[in-house]
Amino acid sequence: MALTPAAFEWVCTLVRRESAIVLERGKEYLVESRLVPLARAAGAADVSAYVDGVRLRPDRRAQTAIVEALTTNETSWYRDGAPFQAFATSVVPALKQARASTRSLRIWSAACSTGQEPYSLAISLADSVVAEGWRAEIVATDLSTEVLEKAKAGRYSQLEVNRGLPAPLLVRHFTRVGTQWQVNDDIRRLVRFSQLNLTSPYTLLGQFDVVFLRNVLIYFDLQTKRDILTRVRRVLKPGGYLFLGGAETTLGVDDNWDREPVGRVSVHRPKNGGQ
Repeated sequence: MALTPAAFEWVCTLVRRESAIVLERGKEYLVESRLVPLARAAGAADVSAYVDGVRLRPDRRAQTAIVEALTTNETSWYRDGAPFQAFATSVVPALKQARASTRSLRIWSAACSTGQEPYSLAISLADSVVAEGWRAEIVATDLSTEVLEKAKAGRYSQLEVNRGLPAPLLVRHFTRVGTQWQVNDDIRRLVRFSQLNLTSPYTLLGQFDVVFLRNVLIYFDLQTKRDILTRVRRVLKPGGYLFLGGAETTLGVDDNWDREPVGRVSVHRPKNGGQ
């Protein structure tokens, strides 16, 4: 039986309340497919029955599982390629000049999912600034505690490393463990994982030179996008850089950003230097 309208609406309300992510009509199939494993594990007849059970007999763990199932997004190594090339060949060299007095860089990988993005950034930094004696830290956050546990473990299947990770980097920065690949400790030490809802305060994060907030804003309504971009500006150091997804922009959302072409992508920088 297809997901009932009542079950779909309840899930949409729950996800929006917990994560601010908006699930619109037309996403019924997505919701159903994401919740099938939970329904089967619970022994429910179908997804609608599972949702009705959670709705009528509130269970915080079950609600959290539903939200996490619907907020875990697709990811891969060096996703889309061009942003990581721009980071390594243009942004990092510019920051090395701007931060020469501190010899330190901090990067925020927001909505990091299972860790491919922050580890991709860590590999780039390890092969550049860290090798030259700089201090680097990548703070990687996500709403889902489940994906964060996998990210912290830093262990991936052959199928997962095949998705975008160049073979030379796999050999240099990973160790084979049975049928899986483990990120080497020198790379893992550069990344600090933490649970964070993007609609919550960022006060404990500190300041960053670069923020990767890619393919996330598309899931929020206009006001939530504006709020997030405002708070990102506050944690971005003067002269810092914001990377958004290819389909995302600050235009018409928060006019306090300048858009600057870097290679084949555009980065966003706070107007008048920020802060």
